[in-house]
Amino acid sequence: MFLLYEYDIFWAFLIISSVIPILAFLISGILAPISKGPEKLSSYESGIEPMGDAWLQFRIRYYMFALVFVVFDVETVFLYPWAMSFDVLGVSVFIEAFIFVLILIVGLVYAWRKGALEWS
Repeated sequence: MFLLYEYDIFWAFLIISSVIPILAFLISGILAPISKGPEKLSSYESGIEPMGDAWLQFRIRYYMFALVFVVFDVETVFLYPWAMSFDVLGVSVFIEAFIFVLILIVGLVYAWRKGALEWS
């Protein structure tokens, strides 16, 4: 039988984990000193006087490389529970994991052909 009070710990955890960051931002916004001047608005470069504009355009390859890394890093997080409970879940879960890895391999081949993995 589905009982709603079994989820009280979940809801309490969800509410507390949502309230703590909100309170941290509110308290820091209230207690932080507000002083805007030319020193505050200038970019900081390790104690050296800034030269030029702070807005530089980066190449998109760095972001694409990072996104491909994150996708395959998340893949390992999803495959770990399947691997740990493979003997209990059976062949159907193995087929699902195989399809999941196959989709990721297709994405990797696509990124490779588009040149997202080339650094230079």
